[in-house]
Amino acid sequence: MPETTPAVRPARPHFSSGPCAKRPGWSPQNFSTDTLGRSHRSKVGKARLKEAIDRTRALLGVPDDYRIGIVPASDTGAVEMAMWSMLGARPVDMLAWESFGEGWITDAVKQLKLDATILKAPYGEIADLSAVDPSHDIVFTWNGTTSGVRAPNADWISADREGIVICDATSAIFAQALDWPKLDVVTYSWQKVLGGEGAHGVLILSPRAVERLESYTPAWPMPKLFRMVKGGKLNESIFEGATINTPSMLCVEDYIDALTWAENLGGLEALHARADANAAALHDWAESAPWIDYLCANPGIRSNTSVCLKIVDPDITKLDDAGQRAFVKSMEKHLEEKGAAYDIGGYRDAPPGLRIWCGATVETADVKALGPWLDWAFAEAKSSLS
Repeated sequence: MPETTPAVRPARPHFSSGPCAKRPGWSPQNFSTDTLGRSHRSKVGKARLKEAIDRTRALLGVPDDYRIGIVPASDTGAVEMAMWSMLGARPVDMLAWESFGEGWITDAVKQLKLDATILKAPYGEIADLSAVDPSHDIVFTWNGTTSGVRAPNADWISADREGIVICDATSAIFAQALDWPKLDVVTYSWQKVLGGEGAHGVLILSPRAVERLESYTPAWPMPKLFRMVKGGKLNESIFEGATINTPSMLCVEDYIDALTWAENLGGLEALHARADANAAALHDWAESAPWIDYLCANPGIRSNTSVCLKIVDPDITKLDDAGQRAFVKSMEKHLEEKGAAYDIGGYRDAPPGLRIWCGATVETADVKALGPWLDWAFAEAKSSLS
């Protein structure tokens, strides 16, 4: 283990899993300010919201007959809009392999009181995808931000399914290939792979999802923020640049700036490649560090964005849960004091460990520079135990 601090620091020590690192070269000076101080319902405001939607469609390759809307309350708001508006028409399979999937189960079972089949897996593993019933609705999180586990593909979703599929894709989209024909609702927050600001969600609906909205009325009262139907028909204005409540136009400009960067970079393929390169660089370091290992043992379902690691050094694993979490906090403190890494502790509901964001806005050189600093911080924290 190193006794001195490494010579090279990450140029940008931002490895938080949300909000994530801003794109390289980011500056607020790049923003258009024409919409600031204007109504989001003004001609210029609606035009910029529509531009964000249209450029999202082009960059992601969203099918022409799918709707895209900007909605309140980040990815959480988008998922809950879909669940509260569409579920209840038929039984539902709820899949979870991390804390956010667990949260959707709580909504479905305890709040909506649905007839739900629960398919769960511990942190680091994935649910039994073969057990999914194609006659049921499905709710799942493609990439488990807090577990580092992702769906390997969408082959397990039937093309002839009777139910709709709601996919929380917030840590997957822009970094992993999504199979659009298999997904009826896709949600995300632009604070993840594109490094945008928080509080806004994106909701993407297939024609099958629209049909569900227009043919089914839930038994429970619908909050205003979740209402997507007017007079029995989809409120198309939400998907054409209007919003249910007031968005931050500054955040919209930030998102458009990130989309522009991604387009200039080479589009979706380039974003995928950057995330893969970052995850590979972290893997090279992890393979050489005897004190660390992946929370997810199976490379086939391992995330390339929210990479979750566990400490396997026996002097640390013999500590109780509180002791292990305190050890991670000590590592975080050392790294932040040196300006080498920020916000890399595992999620509060996950097993104690580290979580390194490797999405496209992170530079591979910074990931490579991070590894020696993690070794140093581990040695520093461990030395204080004796």
